Amino acid sequence: MDQSQQDQQWMRVALDIAKRAELRGEIPVGAVLVKDGQLVASGYNLSITLNDASAHAEIQCLRAAGQVLDNYRLIDTTLYVTLEPCSMCAGAMVHARVGRVVFGAHDAKTGAAGSQVNLVQHPNFNHQLQVTSGVLAAECSAQLSAFFQRRRREKKAEKLLRTHTINPDSAGN
Repeated sequence: MDQSQQDQQWMRVALDIAKRAELRGEIPVGAVLVKDGQLVASGYNLSITLNDASAHAEIQCLRAAGQVLDNYRLIDTTLYVTLEPCSMCAGAMVHARVGRVVFGAHDAKTGAAGSQVNLVQHPNFNHQLQVTSGVLAAECSAQLSAFFQRRRREKKAEKLLRTHTINPDSAGN
């Protein structure tokens, strides 16, 4: 199996992991960390559930991997994530010495692996990651888009319901 096929295989795993986030009402982003062709750890967004802005999929995955490998240095690993990492996650990957990041959907607003900034390859840092972008991008983008479309419909329906609900205190007066 060539590198492209392996990347697609692991990104499919990350997409499946992202579904767990969505089932919890979280933005569906999933991450998996692989070393020597083996799954080390996975993670998905839990920021809403945990009331923790740092509980992104990548951070959850890096934390779990550190425990599994008994080391915060995750040398010679590849992190697969369905959405381009933000600056916080990119910084954590640099500090963890992740060897490579592979992501699906680009994040035009906060992407820190090339879209807005490229922190994972910043020349002033003592570690740079290899980057592969756009792996299963259509599927990753579709998963996120469907989630946000559904959220907007739900919020619109809630608002409509609130504006059309009769106040019980004023009924019959």
